[in-house]
Amino acid sequence: PPVLQPGRSVCGSVLPLGAASSPDVSHQDKTDNHKVEAQGHNYTKKAFPVLSIDYHYIQTPFEISLWVLLASLMKLGFHLIPRLSSIVPESCLLIVVGLLVGGLIKLAGEQVPPVMNTRLFFLCLLPPIILDAGYFLPIRPFMENLGTILMFAVVGTLWNAFFIGGLLYAVCQIQPDNPSSLHQIELLPCLLFGSIISAVDPVAVLAVFEEIHINELLHILVFGESLLNDAVTVVLYHLFEEYSGIGTVSVLDGFLGVISFLVVALGGVLVGAIYGILAAFTSRFTSHTRVIEPLFVFVYSYMAYLSAEMFHLSGIMALIACGAVMRPYVEANISHKSHTTIKYFLKMWSSVSETLIFIFLGVATVDGPHNWNWTFVTVTVILCLVARVIGVVGLTYVINKFRIVKLTTKDQFIVAYGGLRGAIAFSLGFLLDPAHFAMREMFLTAIITVIFFTVFVQGMTIKPLVELLAVKKKQEAKRSINEEIHTQFLDHLLTGIEDICGHYGHHHWKDKLNRFNKKYVKKCLIAGERSKEPQLIAFYHKMEMKQAIELVESGGGVKLPAAMPSTVSMQNIQPKKPPPALPPERALPQLSKGREEEIRKILRSNLQRTRQRVDISYCKTLLLHVEMNNYLTVPSAPPDSPTITRARLASDPQAYSVKPTSDSVPTIQVDLASPQSPDSVNLMDEFRNARQPEQDEDRGLMMKPPSEAKGPKRPEDAEGAKDQQRLMRCLSDPGPSADEDEDEPFLP
Repeated sequence: PPVLQPGRSVCGSVLPLGAASSPDVSHQDKTDNHKVEAQGHNYTKKAFPVLSIDYHYIQTPFEISLWVLLASLMKLGFHLIPRLSSIVPESCLLIVVGLLVGGLIKLAGEQVPPVMNTRLFFLCLLPPIILDAGYFLPIRPFMENLGTILMFAVVGTLWNAFFIGGLLYAVCQIQPDNPSSLHQIELLPCLLFGSIISAVDPVAVLAVFEEIHINELLHILVFGESLLNDAVTVVLYHLFEEYSGIGTVSVLDGFLGVISFLVVALGGVLVGAIYGILAAFTSRFTSHTRVIEPLFVFVYSYMAYLSAEMFHLSGIMALIACGAVMRPYVEANISHKSHTTIKYFLKMWSSVSETLIFIFLGVATVDGPHNWNWTFVTVTVILCLVARVIGVVGLTYVINKFRIVKLTTKDQFIVAYGGLRGAIAFSLGFLLDPAHFAMREMFLTAIITVIFFTVFVQGMTIKPLVELLAVKKKQEAKRSINEEIHTQFLDHLLTGIEDICGHYGHHHWKDKLNRFNKKYVKKCLIAGERSKEPQLIAFYHKMEMKQAIELVESGGGVKLPAAMPSTVSMQNIQPKKPPPALPPERALPQLSKGREEEIRKILRSNLQRTRQRVDISYCKTLLLHVEMNNYLTVPSAPPDSPTITRARLASDPQAYSVKPTSDSVPTIQVDLASPQSPDSVNLMDEFRNARQPEQDEDRGLMMKPPSEAKGPKRPEDAEGAKDQQRLMRCLSDPGPSADEDEDEPFLP
């Protein structure tokens, strides 16, 4: 057994199986090395580091924060100089800042960072902008103009792609005797380039159109086109990229491309709708954890975008569908604070992303590499303008045949001039593989030139042109209850007209969808009593809450007590035992009775006197055969007045002269200020045999109820009373009575 020597420590080590018999040479060598180091550093002991620098540890997040800070400071600085921001669009200034930053980095001898990475753009910078646009998308004008938007997005983009790509290939084949690099470009790469450069960019459109405050119709047409053309761009890009190496495309490939377009577009919408419904259903159960409500909106939306991109579907259309589907149900479930958080976080996120995109575009332009070809670049810019103008004019000529509100020449000019290109085209060009596309650098140079031309030239001149052409601008008017009531009334009226005519238009299907939504979907996705709340009441509650917040923020009015119970709650919080509320204070000072009576007297003397309802209407069939002994009239105009003349001519077109009034014919005096229209009442010929009642100049003829004979009633009298009642009902307002049950309520 081993003998322990005094003064030595025992160092045990666990050896792996099979290594116990071998001596531990490495442990002995390490011990010797430690002894040598200890002897060598006895007199050079290092001091404890008070401060140390490790930049590589925080390099990536630090540089990202610097870029975001630079973008925010630039955005702040531009708006501090109102004259500069009113002349030059913000997107142009941000590109200039990116060019300056990239130039300074290159002058310093450093390598320009590859900031405009395709993965960074498509996965981080683009989704916030599209989600903000989709979540706050005005659904009503978008759906009303969906046919026009689809025509511009699908047919217009296809036209631009094939027109630009085909003519570019033709230009490249000119002068075969002088061989150049352009002769090496084939047809499919030219069509691929045309599909990249033809799509209108939503980021550039948002940046420019929000500054010129164009009217809602033109804004939704151009912006809707930029959103929905993503599916066409994705299909054309993958189709031409796949077959550029082969060099031929068959008819079957074209047919599969059409099917792929439908799958990409409808698949993206379906994915977004599924995630939107899941987000709405999840928000139903967040009444006890209000803090995480905004998180579900962001996470579900981003998951919809990533899921669509995973299957090469349209991620943009998935985000648009997700935001549009979830919003009405989510806002009915979440609290008002969560709604404010979602709103401002989306606006902030999209604004920062938009700013970074334009700055990175300028930096990437300095970084290069570029291959400048005067012929290719110049022809590309000219063809983009010509194709856009021809496409808009030709499609508008067809669209106006089916539109009630026609697109004027000014509208066509703004739509054509607003076809801006942006960072999506640059990112798609950056994705091209240099091994398969030898002209990739020339394509990128032409794409950047087109982007700069559209953003700088068209973006800077569109605002003066809008003012010069006097194009209608957006009216900043808040929606009112009156407007909402009339909008819903017209929707119901048009739906009824379509049902009567047997024409199932979009009002009919919209009404069917609203009924299905109210009967089934709302009950599943909205918690509490809000699922049964009519649309008008919900809108009123929203407006009341908004006005109350504006009143408190402005500091105007009387300060409302915090404990006052509110009938309006966007939070849907129903505590089990509400605390006893203090008696509510009056927001308006209480008036004395004398003051109230004085106000009533002023209103009575100045407001228009509304007449009482007259229970008489035109029923020509009965009035021709029934002799009325008791009737009611209202004061009428003179017999030779235009109103009575029109009424007489309507009943007897042969009478062109004013007939003298007979004493046996009762005159009808109608107050011209009355809201009742006398055009539909003509009693001149019907009352020839009526006896002349007593007449009063001020009050006209008064209706006298039939005198009831004293004594027991006979069956004949009961039948006569019923006939008289039926007659008076016919002469009364023919609308539905109050006691009749309606199948459906008027309001949704």
